[in-house]
Amino acid sequence: MGILGVIKKINRQNRTFVPVLQTDLILSEGEATPKQNIRACTLAQLEAILAEWQEPRFRAKQIWEWMWVKAVTDFDAMSNLSKALRTRLKDQFDLYPLFENKTQHSNDGTIKTQWLTHDGYKIESVLIPVPADERYTVCVSTQVGCSLTCKFCATGRMGRKRNLQGSEIFDQVVLVDRQARESFGHGITNVVYMGMGEPLLNYAQTMKSIEFLTAPAPMGLGMAARRITVSTAGISKMIRQLADDGFRSNLALSLHAADDAKRNEIMPINAHNSLEALMEALEYFYQKTGGRISYEYIAFQDYNDSIADAKRLVQLCRRQFPVRVNIIEYNPIDGSPFTKSGEQQLMAFGKYLTDHGVTVTVRRSRGKDIDAACGQLANK
Repeated sequence: MGILGVIKKINRQNRTFVPVLQTDLILSEGEATPKQNIRACTLAQLEAILAEWQEPRFRAKQIWEWMWVKAVTDFDAMSNLSKALRTRLKDQFDLYPLFENKTQHSNDGTIKTQWLTHDGYKIESVLIPVPADERYTVCVSTQVGCSLTCKFCATGRMGRKRNLQGSEIFDQVVLVDRQARESFGHGITNVVYMGMGEPLLNYAQTMKSIEFLTAPAPMGLGMAARRITVSTAGISKMIRQLADDGFRSNLALSLHAADDAKRNEIMPINAHNSLEALMEALEYFYQKTGGRISYEYIAFQDYNDSIADAKRLVQLCRRQFPVRVNIIEYNPIDGSPFTKSGEQQLMAFGKYLTDHGVTVTVRRSRGKDIDAACGQLANK
């Protein structure tokens, strides 16, 4: 029957479709025919393939653990498999791991790493350590570049080259976890999907990566869903999809303006996802999941940091769901017309919110000296 025939058969039995011939088969340089990305297979698909090869069923779970728990980058590292099986796997599959390209260390302890994908693209992730709180956060990317052209963000200027596979998103967490253990003697505690790209425009692969992060060992890393936050620029349809799919992690909306006119100007996505549509989607999300929601709000001097802006933000915080606001310092990028709010204005803005019952955190930027702060990831 062959590998693709087995996969198609198991998909028919499960009444599902996996686009094996589209995104899961990747052509490596110099190869006449593509090898399948083995990490795009489900466990059932692996079991079916191994059954065709007349291998014991338990081998599939061994391979799965090597891929998703031990996160090896080479089939030869799968030491409890026979040499013959490892050779056969290498002949027909690839793991397509990420490889470290460049690493930068900030004066504040932040570490930015540029990873190289199998097809030569570069993506970035950031380790943000707060040893005093035993909090070690990794900020991961979900796309190579970004199709959204937010005026304050360097990544949007790159355009979108391609979506990342779930395995490539997952690898960032595993690799940065190793980095954290080597540098600080402590593993990753939190994951934020706030790097390059819009997670909800790579929905299936973003959800796949979270599935492997949260699945109990030995099927995954066993991370608590509440330790994961997905940030979106605001796609109301996909926020509703999260709710319908029983999303269990935290959701952050990159808000940055509390009225449509200003948000349209700095975030073109708002033209098709108005604030009212987003608020209704968030209400739906909270009703179905009870999940934690936050607003990310970059403060731009003389643009969105007035008391009038704060009043409009308070109104958005009085919808039918609890929300907290994270006020973020603006991190300058080349050619941007914006500057960060002055300290007094920032504090006055935050005080107005707290005086009106809004839970507020003012976040100080980390990694600015290595272009690792919010909005600065652009493979510089």
